Amino acid sequence: MIALAALLDAAPHVGAGAAGGRALQRATGSDRPTAVAVAAALLAQPLPAQLLKVRCDRAGEHRVCGLVVSGVKFHHPLDRAAFLAEMRTLIAGAFAVAPVEEVDLWTTVPLDAGRGAVVSGDFARPTSATVFAVTVTRAELPQLTTIVGGSHNVFWDPAFAHELDAGGAR
Repeated sequence: MIALAALLDAAPHVGAGAAGGRALQRATGSDRPTAVAVAAALLAQPLPAQLLKVRCDRAGEHRVCGLVVSGVKFHHPLDRAAFLAEMRTLIAGAFAVAPVEEVDLWTTVPLDAGRGAVVSGDFARPTSATVFAVTVTRAELPQLTTIVGGSHNVFWDPAFAHELDAGGAR
C-alpha cells in the first residue's frame, strides 16, 4: 500500500524519470496538468495493481478525476481486502494531490472480441469489461473505507469478486 506522504512528496516532481514518463503516457482529459500530477504521484511507488489511465476534466470551477485500474496481471496476488485497500489508497491519493471534487475509479479486464472482430465504430464489440467501479466525492472522503467496502453505489462483477474471495486474483 502506498503511503500518502510519499504521494504528496512525489506530486510536484514530474520529470523525465520512469514514473514521470509513465505519468505523461497515462494522463488525459481537459485538465491534463492535474492528470499528470495525479498519475506521477500514484506511480511514484510500486502498485500491486496496474494504473492504466488517469483522466482529469475541468468544467468551469468543477474538477473530476477518473482512475482506470487493470483487474488482471496484478504484481502479486490480491484478495478482496488487499484489493479494496489498494483502491482506497488510489482514491485518497488522487484527492491528496489534486483539488478535485470527485474521483471515479473503474477496474477493467480485457475481453476477447474474437479474431477479425470489429473493435471500433458503430458495430464494435467491446474489448474490456468493468468489474469494479466506485465514485467518491471529496465530501464523502471521511467515509472512504465504508463507501469502497460497501455495496451501495459500488459495482462488483460477481465473477471478479468471487475470484478475489477465493484466494486472490492475479
